Amino acid sequence: MSRLDPRSPLVLDTKLVGRRPGSMHELEREAAAPSDLGTDVVAVAEGSPLRLTVRMESVVEGVLVTGSVRATATGACVRCLDPVTVPVDGSFQELFVHADRHVHHEQVGDDDADEEYQVEDGLIDLDAVLRDTVVPALPFQPVCRPDCPGLCSVCGQPLAEDPEHRHDQIDPRWAALSALAENPPTTTEKRT
Repeated sequence: MSRLDPRSPLVLDTKLVGRRPGSMHELEREAAAPSDLGTDVVAVAEGSPLRLTVRMESVVEGVLVTGSVRATATGACVRCLDPVTVPVDGSFQELFVHADRHVHHEQVGDDDADEEYQVEDGLIDLDAVLRDTVVPALPFQPVCRPDCPGLCSVCGQPLAEDPEHRHDQIDPRWAALSALAENPPTTTEKRT
């Protein structure tokens, strides 16, 4: 297991609140977004700014971290494939338990002990919390505008550029008849 880097902007030092329940510290900072913060359709680009507002409160079990994250995600419209920019605004509240409390929870058979966030060497890593906050806040199917008509299913032309765009398609069941209409049969009959 690698040690947390206290210089990382996504790592918080619990020395700011200590272990005395009730002590609190608030901070604001900007951090570079980690990789893979989103989905294949829309994501916050790696290195783009995340604006964090965080409040750390010391409690008996550990440190309660409450905060918000603001960012900008980019992707493609699912209807016309034009670029899309999506503002992201999410809130979180998570308890990071002290190592001794985590061991106690495991010893008493607490089923949630495996899912607990932990204070590691007096440091808190917000990476997983931010992923759990940002990814669900992203739109499942981003669109460039609510009434985006998309692309023509036949030729792929953007329908927003030509709302009257259409293709005359003949039902394949009638195709043989249309061929007859284009080339009428010639018959020569003798009249008597």
